Order: sequence, then structure tokens, then C-alpha cells
Amino acid sequence: MKYVVEVEKAKEASGGRPSIGPVYRSLFAKDGFPAPIPGMESCWDVFRMAVERNPNNRMLGQREIVDGKAGKYVWKTYKEVYDLVIKVVNAIRTCGVEERGKCGIYGVNCPEWIIGMEACNALGLHCVPLYDTLGAGAVEFIICHSGVSIAFVEEKKIPEVKPEQREEIEKYGLAVYSWDEFLQLGENKQFDLPVKKKNDICTIMYTSGTTGDPKGVMVSNENIVTFIAGVKCLLESVNEKLTSEDVYVSYLPLAHIFDRAIEEVFISNGAAIGFWRGDVKLLLEDIGELKPTIFCAVPRVLDRIYSGLNQKISSGGLLKKTLFNIAYSYKFHNLKKGHKHVEASPIADKIVFDKVKQSFGGRVRLILSGAAPLTPHVETFLRVVACAHVLQGYGLTETCAGTFVSLPNEMSMIGTVGPPVPNVDVCLESVPEMEYDALSSTPRGEVCVKGSTVFSGYYKREDLTKEVMVDGWFHTGDIGEWQPDGSLKIIDRKKNIFKLSQGEYVAVENLENIYALVSAIDSVWVYGNSFESFLVAIVNPNKDALERWAAENGVNGDFKSLCENPKAKEFILGELSRVAKEKKLKGFEFIKAVHLEPVPFDIERDLLTPTYKKKRPQLLKHYQDVIDNMYKSANRPSS
Repeated sequence: MKYVVEVEKAKEASGGRPSIGPVYRSLFAKDGFPAPIPGMESCWDVFRMAVERNPNNRMLGQREIVDGKAGKYVWKTYKEVYDLVIKVVNAIRTCGVEERGKCGIYGVNCPEWIIGMEACNALGLHCVPLYDTLGAGAVEFIICHSGVSIAFVEEKKIPEVKPEQREEIEKYGLAVYSWDEFLQLGENKQFDLPVKKKNDICTIMYTSGTTGDPKGVMVSNENIVTFIAGVKCLLESVNEKLTSEDVYVSYLPLAHIFDRAIEEVFISNGAAIGFWRGDVKLLLEDIGELKPTIFCAVPRVLDRIYSGLNQKISSGGLLKKTLFNIAYSYKFHNLKKGHKHVEASPIADKIVFDKVKQSFGGRVRLILSGAAPLTPHVETFLRVVACAHVLQGYGLTETCAGTFVSLPNEMSMIGTVGPPVPNVDVCLESVPEMEYDALSSTPRGEVCVKGSTVFSGYYKREDLTKEVMVDGWFHTGDIGEWQPDGSLKIIDRKKNIFKLSQGEYVAVENLENIYALVSAIDSVWVYGNSFESFLVAIVNPNKDALERWAAENGVNGDFKSLCENPKAKEFILGELSRVAKEKKLKGFEFIKAVHLEPVPFDIERDLLTPTYKKKRPQLLKHYQDVIDNMYKSANRPSS
């Protein structure tokens, strides 16, 4: 395999344990994993060293609001941020919070979030992000479970604190301060900073999971510092080195490991981080003003961009549409032939695709998608039109974000998460009950990861830690398939398996990935009742595609009424069946009935986790009546 090297042989099943495929690591780490930067042992070192090297560089930026209108970005330098961090440090110590205390941060990304985080790093406190999207019950659970003793809260999260409320709070031995009041607490005070060690915990990051209470993932200094070294090695190996001139747009939640780890990488380079205004409708406007060079996204954001671009192309008139299609086909053909994206069609980039480039601010050179699978048609489209490298990554909170990432200019990696990053060893473990064999000619099995980015365990949950950590290997629960070039495709989830009435097992996530290839749908949830012999599905149709079909077929009505139209259901069911035939699915894997849902699955109704994974038990509860009716109708004898 081109982009990985084998470091350990495969093992046959023994002692009740399933067989394990060969252990691989990145080609870029064939001579050993990259060493962390000398002197960088903790997250505090990451920031401290950046301040020493780049005191006057722009660090944190926010848009200035003048007369209610957003203006230019206003910046704080690394030295200015450092001075604020030390003020916060002195205030925290004045409040009596000791080393290894737990500090909560609750709010959208902003400079104060990073300043609070760096104060935690300075004092050796455990930073505990409180998820905005987990709901009040989960926030309370995290505060109590982790033992948070001090918290920074965005003012929007709590109403104005009245004097009588302050008095009530103080009766319980607590205090509440505005940001400026808090900074003054440490005025004219100086505290020594404790020595930080690489195996100290820097953050306890709670993951939502699809069932049960959130789990507190203990992330160490070593995890973050190793991640930074791996990213540095990877980007240098593909000639995309980060520098202090790079600019990042901070909008993905800092409460998630993906954004936290990426921002640490930017800080280590003395680069600039500009914050959005917290409104997804204004994100592209913020990007236009900031002009970032690196853009990280979750598939949901890229899907929205893809739909918006397609809408503009469709409404641009025949000439523009034809020109776009010719340019797209030409560049795509050249990319498939192995041309680098900058060489594939410079004229098309300048004349046709420049508007797409400008929608990302005009300077983006890397677009990285993570947290959930990006559909191949969206990835392909963006690789052609974005005038930037579009890479898909894979990782978990437990592996400190990026564990795999696809490589620039490798079109064969579309639909995969690429090879491992150069700081982990990876293997597949067979899952016999799902017929996944890590030793077969097409190796498939549970993805297992080992290395210094792997977490220290779940806080206060040794039982759960033992379930996923076996002989130093973290078991992800995701099913992967090695590709001939050493990249990995995530094809299934170990727990997402159910049995139909005829005894056939269905690996539902794999099916959903296949059905997601239908361009007329945005999302699909597949369900199978163990008392029934066939599958049904709830589908979020693509609004543009469904309305286009309706116009072409003389079907009238708005989007909501189209979703209720039997002919529209027939159309979507036909598209799903077409893909099922193309992919040679078995008869019982075909969907026999669909419900078209105009409202996308969302976090607000508790149907998705904060990283947009489907919450299957909640989906079933929400759509139980719809499911029952689909089975009744499908089982009803035709007259």
C-alpha cells in the first residue's frame, strides 16, 4: 500500500479474541514518529513559546460593531493576549482555585474563550467545555460530574444578575463577576505558575454519545502536543506547511476536539484566529471580511455551500450553466488524470471558478472536513470548483481529533478518510458477527488506534475505559476498509446492526452511506423492525432537486406539500432502488417504503448529536407513528 508502512504482522484469532490485521503507520513516519518541538511539553508551552517568538503577530480577532453594523476585524497581538491571560490567572488564584481544579467554559467561540482556556493551561487546571448544544440537563450533569468550581459563561447564557440575586448566590458561598470585574480581582497580584508535565490532563471534554450520559474524555498535554507534531510533519510532507501568515476562521465549537486541536496548531505557528459573529447566516460574510487561508468544516456546512452554489448555477441561465459544465468536466478529467489542482485548468479557475474561490474569502488553500462523513459527490464537486485542496479527515475526541486525513491531489481518495496521520499506529480487528474479516483480500474490521494522541480514559468511568482500551489499543467502534493505496474508508458502525424477521442481519450505517449517494436527498435514516422482513426510511429530500423534479413532471405545490405527494415518494423510492441495484445490494437491503420529511433532522429536537451523528433511539421515538403507518401500508394487500 502506497501511503502506509507495515510495522507489525497480522494475528490469527486466539484465546477468544478475533483476528487482527497488520499494524500500519503513515509513510511519512516510516523512520519513526515526529518528535514534539523541543521545550514544548504542555499546552501552556504551546502558547508561551508562540508569544516569545511572535509577540507582535495578530492572534485573536473580532469584527468591530459600529452603529449596529459589522466592520473590519480588530486584533489583539500574542503579547496583548498573554497579558490578559496573566490577569485572568491572578484573578483565578485570588478566588482560591488550586492546580488540577476544574474550570468550565460555556459559550460560543470568542477571544475570551481562548483567554480562559490559556489561563487553565497556565495554572494546570482541567478545562471543561460546557456544550451549548447538549441542553440544560447535560450542562448540569457535566458541572456536577466533573466538579467544576469556577466557570466562564457567555453573557447571553444567563440573564442580567440583579443585586438581590447576587446576595442569594453569596449565601451559598458563591460569587458572580462581569469579565472586567473579574480581571480587577487579580490587580497588583502575582502568583507563581506551577510546573506542567506532559502527562497532566489539560481538558476533560464530554462527548454526547448517541445514548446515555455524556462521557468525560480526559485529554492530556501530551495528546495535544503530539497532535501538533503530527500535523506539522504531515503538512510539510505534502508541501503545505503552516506559517505565522496563515489565518483561521473560528466558528466550529471550541467545545469539540476538532476545533480545539486545530486552534492549538495555529497558536503553535503564531498564526491569526478570527472569530465569527455566532450566526450561521452571517458566516460567509465574516469569511469574506477575514479572508482565511485554512477553512475547517463539518459536512453540514459544506452541504449547505454545495446546495447554494448549485442553486446559483441553475438560475444563471443556459449560457452560464453550459460554460460551467464544460469547465467542470474539463478540470475534473484533468484531476483524474493526475494533474495537481493548480495545473488542472488555470483558465477555468480564473474565469469560471473564481467566484467560488471568492465565496471562501479568496485566499483559502486548504478545506478540511471532519466530524462526520462527507458525501463523495459534494467532495468531488468542491475539489473541482473550490480552487483549494479539499481533504476529509477522521478522528474522535478519544484520539485527539485527526487520526486519518486524505492527501492533496489524490482524487482516488474521494470517499475515504485517507491514510493515518504520522503519529499513530492503526490496525483493523475482525468483527465475525458482522462478517467483517481483517485478514481477507479486502480487509474490513473495527478501526483500532494506538499512540500518544490516545486519551487517558473516561473521567470517573474506568468501566467504560476498559471496554474500549484493550492492550493499549483504542477500539473506535467504527468499521473501516483498507483501500489499495493505504487510505481507509469508514463503512459501518459496530453497534448499528439489527436483525430482520427472516434472520438477516442489516449493517444500517453502511446502507445509509450507500443511499446517501442519491443526489435528490440530503439525509436518510434507515430502520428495520425485527418483526418485519423489510426496511423503511425517513428521508430529508433535497429541496432544489425535488422542486426541479416537480416542475419537470407537472406536479404542483410547495416543498411541504410535495413531500406528502405519493408521486414524489415514488420518485425518491425509485432513486433509492436505482442506487441499491447499482451497488448490488441484497433484496432485504432494499428500502420498501419512505416518508419524506421536509424539516431536516436537527439537534434542537434531539435527533442528532452535536457532531451531527444520528441518535437512533430518539429518531425511532420521534417517528414511531410514521414508521408504524409505513409498515401497515406496505403490508396491506393491494386491491
